[in-house]
Amino acid sequence: TLTSTYDHRVIQGAGSGEFLKIIHQLLLGERGFYDDIFADLRIPYVPIRWSLDVDDVEARSKETRVQELINAYRVRGHLMADIDPLEYKQRSHPDLDVLSHGLSLWDLDRTVKTGGFGGKSKMLLRDVLKILRDSYCRTVGVEYMHIHSPEERKWMQDKLERPYEKPSREQQLRILEKLNEAEAFETFLQTKFVGQKRFSLEGGESAIAALDEILQAAADNSLVEVAIGMAHRGRLNVLTNIAGKTYGQVFREFEGNTDTSTVQGSGDVKYHLGTSGTFVSAQGNKTAVYLAANPSHLEAVNPVLEGIVRAKLDRLGKSPEENPVLPILIHGDAAFAGQGVVPETLNMMSLRGYRTGGTVHIVINNQVGFTTPPSMSRSTTYATDIAKGLQVPIFHVNGDDPEAVVRVAHLAFEYRQTFNKDAVIDLVCYRRRGHNEGDDPSMTQPLMYSLIEAKRSVRTLYLESLVGRGDITREEFEQSNQDFQAKLEGAFTDVHEAETKPASITPKPVGIGTTASDHPEVAHETKVSKEVVELIGDAHNNIPPNFQVHPKLQQLLTKRVEMSREGGIDWGFGELIAFGSLLVEGVNIRMAGQDSRRGTFVQRHAVFHDRLNGQEWMPLRNLSTQQGKFYIYDSLLSEYAAMGFEYGYSVERDDALVLWEAQFGDFANGAQTILDEFISSSEQKWGQHSSLVLLLPHGYEGQGPDHSSARIERYLQLCAENNMTVAQPSTPANHFHLLRKQAYSKPRRPLIIFTPKSMLRLKAASSNVADFTNGSFKEVIDDERSLTKSNVKKVIFCSGKVYWDLLAEAEKRNDLTTAIVRVEQLYPTPVDEIKATFASYPNAEMVWVQDEPANQGPWTYIGLFLPKYMNGLVPRLVSRPASASPATGSAKTHAAEQADLIQRAFA
Repeated sequence: TLTSTYDHRVIQGAGSGEFLKIIHQLLLGERGFYDDIFADLRIPYVPIRWSLDVDDVEARSKETRVQELINAYRVRGHLMADIDPLEYKQRSHPDLDVLSHGLSLWDLDRTVKTGGFGGKSKMLLRDVLKILRDSYCRTVGVEYMHIHSPEERKWMQDKLERPYEKPSREQQLRILEKLNEAEAFETFLQTKFVGQKRFSLEGGESAIAALDEILQAAADNSLVEVAIGMAHRGRLNVLTNIAGKTYGQVFREFEGNTDTSTVQGSGDVKYHLGTSGTFVSAQGNKTAVYLAANPSHLEAVNPVLEGIVRAKLDRLGKSPEENPVLPILIHGDAAFAGQGVVPETLNMMSLRGYRTGGTVHIVINNQVGFTTPPSMSRSTTYATDIAKGLQVPIFHVNGDDPEAVVRVAHLAFEYRQTFNKDAVIDLVCYRRRGHNEGDDPSMTQPLMYSLIEAKRSVRTLYLESLVGRGDITREEFEQSNQDFQAKLEGAFTDVHEAETKPASITPKPVGIGTTASDHPEVAHETKVSKEVVELIGDAHNNIPPNFQVHPKLQQLLTKRVEMSREGGIDWGFGELIAFGSLLVEGVNIRMAGQDSRRGTFVQRHAVFHDRLNGQEWMPLRNLSTQQGKFYIYDSLLSEYAAMGFEYGYSVERDDALVLWEAQFGDFANGAQTILDEFISSSEQKWGQHSSLVLLLPHGYEGQGPDHSSARIERYLQLCAENNMTVAQPSTPANHFHLLRKQAYSKPRRPLIIFTPKSMLRLKAASSNVADFTNGSFKEVIDDERSLTKSNVKKVIFCSGKVYWDLLAEAEKRNDLTTAIVRVEQLYPTPVDEIKATFASYPNAEMVWVQDEPANQGPWTYIGLFLPKYMNGLVPRLVSRPASASPATGSAKTHAAEQADLIQRAFA
């Protein structure tokens, strides 16, 4: 219609106003235009008087474009922000150009409708741009428009899109004081301890001001505690200036005069140690502060700290939404982008079993890893981009603007308190020295370090800014600096004069790692009454009204009631009896893992689901009114973060039995860092005690290389100094006694249990009720058949499922000359019991039989360790041949190997 009325070229060349006039004329003057439309609609033509104000249409169009411009700054403004303290770069982006939105320079002085932006309904476009640039493009760049919640986005806009408010003089002096403390501390250490590693904070001193602001807000908001997890960069500064560790303690560690007798182990370097103290705000309010110990595995502490905080919440009886404990995690930029445990931990933020009410993350962004630049260490624009998928706001801030850093820190705290979610502060700074103080970074980053060498410190820049603005006098600052230097010099002198003794090494007891040399433990009865067993059985018959049990599980419930009276107790129910009996005694239990509520092998069923509405029923939560709390969760599909979380939880809760279960035992391989750095060595390094139980399914049933072995050899290799217990029970009752023993054991040590798969329903491996109401955990179980010991020619020692295969073969052969002895606890090795048991067979040879290949399983430990206590006697090994893979992938090959193994055991 248009092209038939007007020349196409006229329309194509018309401006927006002229084009609207053409449309206007058509609507007013072309009757045929209406005839066509109404004919198509098949309704009578009704004459209409049109009145179209072209200027009004243009105004409405401008309003739309202004809203698009505002939205563009909210989404992309951070890309123009001046966040790099090393050099100013003129940054731009097409989405932030007014011309890209159909606006021009002539529009800057036009009054536009803003839809409430900046708290006004109308303002000059020039003023709109000023607020947008001040809010999003100065020394702070904020990413939050990826958040789905309109409420959270509106909250951020209300906080950000407002005129700049200068901090009060008291706030400025506080910021300066913190920068002063941070820099003076580092300068003092650099002067007094030249060349010693300390992983200084120099270049990122604003982090101390940020932490100070967050802790002040926490104290003033009556939070009970702030818990901090961080790697070594800047740790000494945080320990002293935030967490309250004395300078004397730090200097004593630098002198190398820490008394190792107080550590009872290897100890650790000074920049890995933790502490606890009290933080006092400017208003005089207090909050506890805790800094977790952490190894050099940079981000490993992340899930550990979250577990500690969750345990603190549970101990206080508070929900995560009540926010009484604040976790703060401090990261490096390269580690935040590169370490997989970071997104694993972030993913816990809103999960039922892992919530802590939100974490404040501070990324000390040095813009370099050890020697690797960002262009080689990540594929994203920012180191923090991984957090965007978790609906987390990210504040990028220039570390040379400490006032902006403090403002952002307070915003992150407020957001966390309001929405119970994480917030990330990307503190863009630099590293004045190398990765450590003995490193020369100019070899790999010559351009960066030429800029750094020419830079004045953030404290100096801020001081000049304050003095230049007339906010303080230089005399005021110099006086506070002199006082602080005097304080440091005094502490150093005290330490230097007091510490005259060299470091002493406490000798370890000979033979430690055997039950013969253990320190005496306080014995706790693990047997329970018949009434308790029946109570737990009855709980499975106490089905809530109108609860529709799945048909396949109704029979299981009935069977559990029967087992509690008649015996034949299988592994799943035996374990639940252990849990239930502890709950009745007031012990709290937390269990988590991949599919732990049901059990990987459909064996546990600690939680039942209504088949019609999904409602949950947990029989063990209804045993008595005074019972302990029972938490059991299906975890995220993670090992590293999930195991780390449970370790942290167990450190904090010495009154709880804490368990982590792998879907298959070898899945724990993904958490090897937690095993090496925390579970096996934290007591020796940091004096940190954990009683975490790892349940690792293990057994050779022809399920292939990845579902057979839990890598027993790896755990035994980590065993020394009585650091943990490693066991492989062969019956539900012995598993029951072991769990109950672990719940009460002092001192607290981790427990590794290799749990079964095929044995879960093996009738021969079931237990009687009397096995629960009598006895205790058996570290070694002698052959229970009626054998004449003097006639026995061979004593087979073994552990785990292979016992039942050997027993079946012995009974098939009616072999009474071969004894089969189970070693139920592999470490600490019960050498006295093994020696006594073998000695009771005076005419026999000693054989070790295992399912695993010769280079794996318990043999790699037993074969080296045991002869020391057997007068040099080396057991004869029967196993699969040494293999690079844990097991064959062929079921037929497995069956042939197993038959051959059993035949050789009796040969």
